Amino acid sequence: MGWITAVLASDLARKALGLLLAAVTIILFLLNLRRAGERTGRLAERLHSTEKTNDIQRQMLDAAARRPRGRNDLLDRLRDGRF
Repeated sequence: MGWITAVLASDLARKALGLLLAAVTIILFLLNLRRAGERTGRLAERLHSTEKTNDIQRQMLDAAARRPRGRNDLLDRLRDGRF
């Protein structure tokens, strides 16, 4: 253990350790940014898919609201040419 304290006591070793810690910190930060970007991309894709599904469901509900209520309504629409 005595040699570790002797090595760390040298000025050059302290500077090298400081640079090594700074490099490791920067690398971890960049990896975290990459992972956050991937997560954001997946969330954006999920949002787009959900919006598309909601648009389709809204179109289906609009079509169902405009449908004829019964046989007589259907015949009236066909006669008037509004179908």
